[in-house]
Amino acid sequence: MGTTDGGVLTEVWLTGTAAAPMRRVASARLLAGRGLEGDRYALGGGTWARYPDLEKQLTLIDAAQVAEVAAEVGVPLTPGDTRRNLVTTGIDLPSLVGRWFAVGDALLFGVKRCPPCSHLERLTGARLVKAMAHRGGVNAAVFAGAVVAEGAVVRPVPEEEAARRGAPTGADRPVPRRV
Repeated sequence: MGTTDGGVLTEVWLTGTAAAPMRRVASARLLAGRGLEGDRYALGGGTWARYPDLEKQLTLIDAAQVAEVAAEVGVPLTPGDTRRNLVTTGIDLPSLVGRWFAVGDALLFGVKRCPPCSHLERLTGARLVKAMAHRGGVNAAVFAGAVVAEGAVVRPVPEEEAARRGAPTGADRPVPRRV
């Protein structure tokens, strides 16, 4: 499952169009308030583009949990097949919901868990909703952008550090959505 101390970014995935195949890149730029440069959501598209801005900017998933789901369902599921943007290892992603965290030099906020949907099942042809219910990763909002690359450290960021980096505090602090 990973720890709450920190982990590593192992893969970066994006696509410019809703339902189009994802492609893996070694690095990409996270854009504050938008998401991953060149990805469908940062471009204003995507299947879930009508949902609140903070929820649709970026998605993260744990590599080990993808492997667990693939074994459980009996399909050759890869992290890219899950349509999540950032693949991590060594960090408990659900623990980041409601918290500030960094991927490399980028500052993010964990908005909510990201359970799978029937859209993912349609695209993969695999029955994934039940198996991924608690292993679908998290949605995050980008507050300070930066280039992120495979191998970057993923770590929780204390409130004080986030505030020093310009994160909104007090009544302006983002509110997570529990799903």
